[in-house]
Amino acid sequence: MRISLVITTVVCLMASLFAHNSANAAETIRIGLIGLDSSHAVAFAKTINAKDSSPELQKATVVAAFPGGSPDLPTSADRIEGFTKQIQDMGIEIVPSIDALLKKVDAVIMNSVDGRVHLAQATPVLEAGIPIFVDKPITASLEEAKQLIALSEKTGTPFFSSSTLRYCQEVIDLKKEDVVGCVAYSPCKLDPTHPDLFWYGIHGVETLFTVMGPGCKSVQRTQAEGVEIVTGVWEDGRVGTFRGIRDGSYGYGVVVFGKKNIELTKIRANYNLLVVEIVKFFQTKEPPISPAETLEIVAFMTAADMSRDADGEAISLDRLLSDKK
Repeated sequence: MRISLVITTVVCLMASLFAHNSANAAETIRIGLIGLDSSHAVAFAKTINAKDSSPELQKATVVAAFPGGSPDLPTSADRIEGFTKQIQDMGIEIVPSIDALLKKVDAVIMNSVDGRVHLAQATPVLEAGIPIFVDKPITASLEEAKQLIALSEKTGTPFFSSSTLRYCQEVIDLKKEDVVGCVAYSPCKLDPTHPDLFWYGIHGVETLFTVMGPGCKSVQRTQAEGVEIVTGVWEDGRVGTFRGIRDGSYGYGVVVFGKKNIELTKIRANYNLLVVEIVKFFQTKEPPISPAETLEIVAFMTAADMSRDADGEAISLDRLLSDKK
């Protein structure tokens, strides 16, 4: 009788332990990567899969990756083999297609360096109902950004897109309540495949919007050798400026003009806090940045090119954002 009771107790304990482990395993979010032509893919995967990862990342793991790549973009074609090997060496499965990836994952991080492929790559993910983080730039055009957002709304599948700079500690710590103006700066390399600010200026533009918030109404641009100056006027009369650096000393930073103080902050790029936000998004399905603000950032960069082509004329963002074409 006692032996039978002991056996029954052991069986119950083992069943309970198995059920607990199964529940824990089920709670772990399986993440897939699309695009192994960016150093971000390697950095994000290392951060998430680290044995000593932060508590916020304990219930997430990168399990599979689709290399992707753009043969006509040297920044992609020249790096994809090396980054793919690094991902493979981490024990992450390399799959031959996005469709194959979607069968293995609960969420997707898209790190493809080429914004031109983002809409096409995100489409099957959104249609499958799988939440996705789209690395900067969200797309390579305002029209494609609108299409991606429309598809997200149609399918009811959440996404968000951001530069790393939004989630650097120095930016988070800035007092943003009494901001009357701002100058954000970052490197601004250009590439003929993308509108000017989309390629690298997005970092400084994202910083500008993080500090100022949404509500930009018009944009003017001045372009000179080695520098881009893009000034936005917000609906409440505040003025925010992006300085894109193409010559001289490089760096990331922001000058915040407040009601009582002027603060200069240099920013050190770091991926850790962004990765935490991405995993949190996958868990809650609630994007930390609204699609409307993301679209406004894209419109700001688009208006900058339009202003350049119109000899510095002010371009209305309302017109761009309300254009249904």
